[in-house]
Amino acid sequence: MLYHLLFPLHPTYIVFNVFRYVTFRTAGAILTALLFSLLLGPILIRKLRESQIGQSIRRDGPESHMKKAGTPTMGGLLILASIFTSTLLWANLTNRYVWLALFCAAWMGGVGFADDYAKVVGKTSKGLSVRTKLIWQMVPGLIVGVYLYVIPVDSFTTKLAIPFFKRWMPDLGWAYVLFVALVIVGSSNAVNLTDGLDGLAIGPILMASASYTVLAYVAGHATIARYLQVIFVKGSSELTVFGGAIVGASLGFLWFNAYPAQLFMGDTGSLALGAALATMAILVKNELLLLIVGGVFVVEAVSVILQVFSYRATGRRVFRMAPIHHHYELNGMAEPKIIVRFWIISFVLALLSLTTLKLR
Repeated sequence: MLYHLLFPLHPTYIVFNVFRYVTFRTAGAILTALLFSLLLGPILIRKLRESQIGQSIRRDGPESHMKKAGTPTMGGLLILASIFTSTLLWANLTNRYVWLALFCAAWMGGVGFADDYAKVVGKTSKGLSVRTKLIWQMVPGLIVGVYLYVIPVDSFTTKLAIPFFKRWMPDLGWAYVLFVALVIVGSSNAVNLTDGLDGLAIGPILMASASYTVLAYVAGHATIARYLQVIFVKGSSELTVFGGAIVGASLGFLWFNAYPAQLFMGDTGSLALGAALATMAILVKNELLLLIVGGVFVVEAVSVILQVFSYRATGRRVFRMAPIHHHYELNGMAEPKIIVRFWIISFVLALLSLTTLKLR
């Protein structure tokens, strides 16, 4: 909005020329989302407490979590409000990539909100059925996949970039539609599974979104993309503003979600953030790199899959409890230590992901 209002004035007022630079607007998006979160956070927490919208705790979970019962949840509303406000203020709203990213975040946020609402009304940790949730999660992935395949956006391609390889780029063709849906559903659920400790999910989201903010700028800059031999996606640099909004919103939410948490993001936030991250990965043509950038999310999801498979096949559990962060808890590791160590791992993975731009 600011871009469309102020940049046209630059012939008369040269100072407004800065709005042409995506780096300037990304910085503005980060600060706007951060300040919006910090200002709105206390108000939302108070309203949620007054409405008695608190977290229900699983009775079969770690005993230390019982004291968290009643902590305000649905904090994803704060995250989404910050992301949308900041993006709409600073992004070029004629860019279709921005609207695709906002669409996926909004849709998944809606699915998460329905799940959180069902938990609040039922006063239980169970919300929507797994089947219902999965069906609604598939919808935005298929819509985005079909849109990109049927109506290619600018120079967008169905080729798949393989980390560490610059020449091997298989073309998925029509199968790319299903691949997009898989990435979005998988990412949203992986983040959802990770969101089990105070600040555990938002830290890796912050680092992963920062990485993809850089990647979006690289993929959308013809000269840099050519130099680094990555797929050039015309217009994708505008996603740096969206990525910056996620970074700012994550920082603001972490202010209230840090241990001991005053606010939980709930499925409203975790599903939306996972989908937003996946959509960025898809649109900047670095889908598989998400396995490295979001390594923490991958490990959490795999731990649940292994636990379920092992128990059904042999009647034995691989971990004391899944996702894996609960395993460490039950082994006596303090919650803050688990959180910080997962953050450190996420930081290293974020750096590793960026080195793939040269290690090819």
